[in-house]
Amino acid sequence: MEFIQREEMINELQQPFPSFINRYGIDDIGIFEEEGQDENYYLGYTVKKNGKTYHIHTPYQKAENGKLAPLNKEWTVETDEPRNEDRKGYQDLESALRDI
Repeated sequence: MEFIQREEMINELQQPFPSFINRYGIDDIGIFEEEGQDENYYLGYTVKKNGKTYHIHTPYQKAENGKLAPLNKEWTVETDEPRNEDRKGYQDLESALRDI
């Protein structure tokens, strides 16, 4: 498992912002980060589309030095609506973006 600096991962995630906005009709996009339990860390996007906010992320393992390593390539979509359950199991980011 290869660990990469958090800042490097964020830079990679930011590069496709303009193409995502155009291709998927997104109103706004930013980086999503959340510390999980133990060594889990979630990194991905906060997306605003059609008046709704979505958090689209994938899990990472966090090392003591702050570096991150992907745990799997599965993406999850969360909404800000409390009645909606998280949608899990997207095999790639584009599938998650198309679904919102």
